[in-house]
Amino acid sequence: MTSMYFVSLVVYFLAVSCLTWADYAPDEVTELPGMSFKPNYRQWSGYLKASPGKFLHYWFVTSQRDPLKDPVVLWLNGGPGCSSLDGFLSENGPFHVKDDGATLYENKFSWNRIANVLYLESPAGVGYSYSDDQKYKTDDDEVADDNYLALQSFFAKFPNFTQNEFFIIGESYGGIYAPTLSQRVATGTAKINFKAFAVGNGLSSYALNDQSLIYFGYYHGLFGEQLWTDLNTNCCDKGTCNFFNNSKEACKTLLNQAFSIVYDSGLNEYALYMDCEGGVRARAYERSMSQLFRNYRKHWDTFQLLKVPSVTGQNPSVGEVPPCINSTAQMNWLNRGDVRKALHIPDTLPPWDICSDVVGGQYTNIYPTVKDVYLKLLSLGVRALVYNGDTDMACNFLGDKWFVEQLNQKTTTKYQSWISDDQIAGFYEQYGNITLLTVKGAGHMVPQWAPGPALDMFQSFLSNRPY
Repeated sequence: MTSMYFVSLVVYFLAVSCLTWADYAPDEVTELPGMSFKPNYRQWSGYLKASPGKFLHYWFVTSQRDPLKDPVVLWLNGGPGCSSLDGFLSENGPFHVKDDGATLYENKFSWNRIANVLYLESPAGVGYSYSDDQKYKTDDDEVADDNYLALQSFFAKFPNFTQNEFFIIGESYGGIYAPTLSQRVATGTAKINFKAFAVGNGLSSYALNDQSLIYFGYYHGLFGEQLWTDLNTNCCDKGTCNFFNNSKEACKTLLNQAFSIVYDSGLNEYALYMDCEGGVRARAYERSMSQLFRNYRKHWDTFQLLKVPSVTGQNPSVGEVPPCINSTAQMNWLNRGDVRKALHIPDTLPPWDICSDVVGGQYTNIYPTVKDVYLKLLSLGVRALVYNGDTDMACNFLGDKWFVEQLNQKTTTKYQSWISDDQIAGFYEQYGNITLLTVKGAGHMVPQWAPGPALDMFQSFLSNRPY
C-alpha cells in the first residue's frame, strides 16, 4: 500500500512538473538558423505583457549548470532605446553571430554558464517589442513600471523559477533602468526573490558624468596644455571647477572644444584605446549627446559642432549607434525570415534595429541622478555593484566613482586590485552593501571586451564572495 502511494505521488509530481513546463512551451526555441552545435541549455523567445497594449520581447536562456537552483538574472541594455539583444549576441550571451551574419559560434564566457539569463527588449518600440497603438513616447518611471509588470508576466509564465535568487543588471542607460526597476521590485508586492542589482558603465548622475569627463580627457592626454589652462582659467573659481552647467560664455566655448575632441575627432568614445570601426572620421554622435551633456547642446548646435562633415565629405547617420561599433552581422541575422520565425516574432513587426530613433527621440529623463534611489535600496539591505570598464568615455569610471563616494557609505574594504586568470583585472572597494569596481583596459561593454574577467566578476557578484 505504501509503495503504491509513493508511485502515485511520483506520477503526480511528474504530471504537475510537465504541466508547469508546458505553460510556456509555445515560446521554446528548438532550433536556430546558423547553429551547428547542440546547446546544453534550453531557451525561449516570446512576449511578456507590460501595461495594457504593450508587449516586451524577451529571450530567456537557462543555466548550463543547474537551472532550477541557479539564479535568474535580468539583463538590460540602455540607450535609452537600445536593444538588450545586443548584449545577448555580442556581450554575454551563450552564442554570438559571426561576421558573415549567417552562422553562430559558442561564447565560452557566457553568463548562462552559471545563471539563467533573461534578456528583455525595453521599452516598447525597441527591437521586437511593440505597443498596439504604436505610440512610443515614454519616461524613466513608465519604463520601470512596465519592466516590473513584464517581470511579473515572466514569473507567471515560468513559475518553476519563482524561488530562485533574482538579480538585475543594467548597462549604460541601464544605470537608470536597473536601480529604478530594483526599487519597484524591492518595495512591490510581487513575490520575487530579489537579492541585488548591478550597473555596468552606467549613467548615474548627469552632473558627475559631465564634470568627470573633462578630468578623464585631460589626464588621458586628449587635451593640450593650453586648452586645460584655459578651462581652469574660465571654468574654475577659487579651486572649484564647474564643467557641468557653467553659465560663462567663455567656459562654454572651451567645453565645446573639449567635448568635440572626445566625440567628434574620430576617437572611439566607448573604448578609448580601441580603433573606431570604419576608420577615423569626424563623427557627430548625436544620439549619445541627446542624453549626455545636455546643458551644452544648444550652444554646441549654435556653433554647428554637431554638423561637422566627415573626412569623406558625408555627414554621418544619426542611426549609427553605438558609435564606432559594427553591429551589421547581428542585424542581418536577426532580420532573416527564418530567424524571426524561430524566435516567434510576428510578421507584422518592422525590421530589428540595434537602437530605436523613435523611442530615443521621444524619451524623457526624470532622474538627473539616482542617488536617492540607491540610498533607498541600500537602506532596505539590497546589495549593489557599480562596475566600469576604465577606458570608456561615454559613462566614465571617475564619474561613477564620485557618485558612489557621494552616497556616504562607510568603507568596509579598502581600494585594492582583483585578479582574473592570474592577472590584475582591475580595482575595487566596498562600502557596506555597495561595491565599486573597475575592469582594466575594458570599454563601455565590459562583457564584450573583457569576457573572462567579466565572467569572474559576475560569479563573485552572484555569490557575494570576494572579488
